[in-house]
Amino acid sequence: MAGYRSSRIIPTALVLIIVILAIAALVSLTRLVFFPDDQSTDSRADTSHQELINTAVDHSVKMTIRGPIVAEEDFHSYQIVVSPLSRTLTTYVGYINKKVDEVVLDNNVPAYEEFVYALDRASLAKGAELSGDDNDTRGICAIGRVYEFEVLKADVSIKKLWTTTCGSSAKGSLVANLDQLASLFTKQIPGGALTISRLHL
Repeated sequence: MAGYRSSRIIPTALVLIIVILAIAALVSLTRLVFFPDDQSTDSRADTSHQELINTAVDHSVKMTIRGPIVAEEDFHSYQIVVSPLSRTLTTYVGYINKKVDEVVLDNNVPAYEEFVYALDRASLAKGAELSGDDNDTRGICAIGRVYEFEVLKADVSIKKLWTTTCGSSAKGSLVANLDQLASLFTKQIPGGALTISRLHL
């Protein structure tokens, strides 16, 4: 009799285990199909942190600042790009980014490492990228400045976050302290603050 009971319990237990595994697989598949953004956002955030502090020669970080929306001749913007091998400050005029000045300086891996770790401690990579219309900066903050920060690999953007000086109405995706990040970038170029101040941004 005991042998008969055990022979019935084992198949029943196996069926229960198979049913539980099937339900778990179905739930996972449903989440993957209907909520794909949740998982991709998490992995992207983790990747961007690692890419930020990566000191391989094909990595770099960039800050772009756009001035108020004015006439073509009066519109100014600039970029600071820092890599393990170089530091570049480029200034532009007009909406098609006509280059008016460029400062290119050498860099080295230890200096770059200190810089990107400082950016990491300043929470550069902690923001979440926006999508669709929420990520469209055209015409936004027309009387102020727009700041964009990017983590790049082989000149391809791994993560791009932005904010403005127009307050909560155009806050953007950056959650870090803007003044701290902008100061870190500007100080990578000796005399960079003076060059930028001449643009009246």
